[in-house]
Amino acid sequence: MPSHVRVVIAPDKFKGTLPADGVAAAVAAGLRRTREGGVRQWLEIAECPIADGGDGTVAAAVAAGYRFVPVTATGPTGKPVETGFARDERMAVVELASVSGLSLLPGGELEPLTANTIGVGELIKAALDDGCRRIVLGVGGSAGTDGGAGVVRALGARLLDADGAELAPGGAALLSLARLDLGGFDPRVREAEFVIASDVDNPLLGPHGAAAVYGPQKGADEGQVSLLDDAMRHWSRIVESVLGARFADAPGAGAAGGTGFAALALLGARFRPGIDVVMGLTRFAELLPGADLVITGEGSLDEQTLHGKGPAGIAAAAAAAGIPVVAVAGRSALPLETLQENGFSAAYALTDVEPDVARCMSATAEVLEELAVRVGEDWL
Repeated sequence: MPSHVRVVIAPDKFKGTLPADGVAAAVAAGLRRTREGGVRQWLEIAECPIADGGDGTVAAAVAAGYRFVPVTATGPTGKPVETGFARDERMAVVELASVSGLSLLPGGELEPLTANTIGVGELIKAALDDGCRRIVLGVGGSAGTDGGAGVVRALGARLLDADGAELAPGGAALLSLARLDLGGFDPRVREAEFVIASDVDNPLLGPHGAAAVYGPQKGADEGQVSLLDDAMRHWSRIVESVLGARFADAPGAGAAGGTGFAALALLGARFRPGIDVVMGLTRFAELLPGADLVITGEGSLDEQTLHGKGPAGIAAAAAAAGIPVVAVAGRSALPLETLQENGFSAAYALTDVEPDVARCMSATAEVLEELAVRVGEDWL
């Protein structure tokens, strides 16, 4: 190993225990302890926390130098929440999870039929007011399945029933939609460029759609899933009749309870894998030249990791550059052969150094730092 060692640390969050920047800091602390303990190379560390479009996307942008703009917006059940977006020059990063996410439901009470995305539209409006004309919309972790109706409502669209009255918020109410009025829709939307950043590419409808696949995570039982799928079908038909084009089958239309559909159809958004977008925001590729090791990770390293999650994107990019990639995780359920087929050189789990799972959950940063010492001993 050369006397000068450069390590790039680019992890996602350990969901529920440690945000991505905390993961990166703990790993860095462990590596520095390795050096003090006998590894004599000069150690250069670049911390680059990531996300895949869901929770932590704005934080990743801020860690990369974007400015955080605070906003008070409508939460998923109508109560105000303190949130915001990240901006750099004329580009904004808006994160659905920070304003319409499951974690914001009061008391943790699930509201699968009525939770809405009005706050997302309010964040977009605030970004437009702030002069931004390119908006990255990170979707994931939504509390409800409203097809993005709340987004467009906040931007001036009117959703009316047969009597001309405004619909109540939420997905279930869309079954009563008779007319979509875009007369007051914010004209600045047409001047802006929107990009959806998501780790899922589901369509809006059917067995692989927003309600069927993700509705149960939001508290929907079998009957409610069927109701919500019907509501999404009705919503999409009305939107598509107004626009004269079909969007329900497009990849990503089912993302975030159908928010992807509204973004594609009514915001003119392009769909991109979330990790690709975040790697661009954080300039990850610029950190790779000269790196001797890349460390990534997330709470659970499993089959889902390989389907659009952040660590898989990091591994693919680093491996393509010929740089070894090590993953750290709360738990690792992937065999070494599978890891290596997907660009990882090795994986380490918190339980490798702390068999007490409860402590791994309650003292994640401390245990992760110990795990990083082991990584350093093996790889530096």
